[in-house]
Amino acid sequence: MTVEFCGLELAHPVINGSGTYDAIAARRAFGDALLEDFPFSAFVSKTITLRPRAGNPPPRLYETAGGMLNSIGLPNKGLEGYLREDLPQLAELPVPLITNVMGSDDAELAELAERVDERDEVAAIELNVSCPNVKTGLDIGAVPAELERVMRAVRPRTAKPVVVKLTPNTADVAACARAAEAGGADAVSLINTLRGMALHPDLDRRWLGGGTGGLSGPAIRPVALAQVAAVTSAVSIPVVGMGGVATGKHASDLLRAGATLVAVGTESFRDPAAASRVAAELATLQNPCKSGQHRQPA
Repeated sequence: MTVEFCGLELAHPVINGSGTYDAIAARRAFGDALLEDFPFSAFVSKTITLRPRAGNPPPRLYETAGGMLNSIGLPNKGLEGYLREDLPQLAELPVPLITNVMGSDDAELAELAERVDERDEVAAIELNVSCPNVKTGLDIGAVPAELERVMRAVRPRTAKPVVVKLTPNTADVAACARAAEAGGADAVSLINTLRGMALHPDLDRRWLGGGTGGLSGPAIRPVALAQVAAVTSAVSIPVVGMGGVATGKHASDLLRAGATLVAVGTESFRDPAAASRVAAELATLQNPCKSGQHRQPA
């Protein structure tokens, strides 16, 4: 099950989606036993911004029939707080660390990449390009020309592998992936959440404190599969596929569509050890004779 990804040797193809697993809190809850049986082969941090963010007002979550809407708003301690407080703890994890960063323009993203590049504890950088550009109001990752320009600004500032987390809220995700590759990205990851909204059951207003939120979970799995297939056909760099992964079969489908790695996200909210189960089921599917099992649940 070992896999090479951007120069990193990983024990298996299952990692986490950014912001869906708090490794620091999990270690407080489970102690060092977490390090002995860590569910992911690499760990992606929650999104870090230059300055601290409080996040969106509550309510922040809304359960749907096929998943979950979240409007958390990327609360974090800011770059300095992350480097000072969180990074030393995340560096103790037994797997490579990928730090996810977000800025509102190319200058902020380049500064974040440069600062993170200085830290040996970080194996790679993931760019969250779903933030609206302060000048255009459009998601940086939704416009291919804008995304390539941003990536060209970031690329000279770090020697570490750069993964671009693409937004699904665009007309042509494959064109955006090609733009990221042209700008120097080492890999892309997708899909991020789909934009959605929920209404209050009794009052004439929106339920989420942020107005709209991101839809994740089983409902977006077919979208993820289609977009991963489109992107892997359009680029030559590795792809991390995610979106509604809850079983080894779901992970296998994304790998068959062309992904190199898969990420577990919403399922970890229901089952903190989900990724370990997904990886074990995936291993069974890839080598059923060795495991003695031949069928896995859909």
